[in-house]
Amino acid sequence: MTAAFVAPIVPADFPELKLLAWNRDVARPIPAEEVFELYERNWRFVDAEHLTTREAKLIRELTRVFGNGVLLIS
Repeated sequence: MTAAFVAPIVPADFPELKLLAWNRDVARPIPAEEVFELYERNWRFVDAEHLTTREAKLIRELTRVFGNGVLLIS
């Protein structure tokens, strides 16, 4: 794991993640690995065309670190 993912991620800081975390307090940080799993499980709800550059970079990094470079989506 890289140092960038030691700290939890706040869903409110990322528009699509905020939508995926609708049933949680979006201001409460979530562990990075859990965020990766949330993206993977719910990718069908992510509007990839509206990802911010920052959020796209986050997803790439999470995929590299926790998915060994693979985001399992269908």
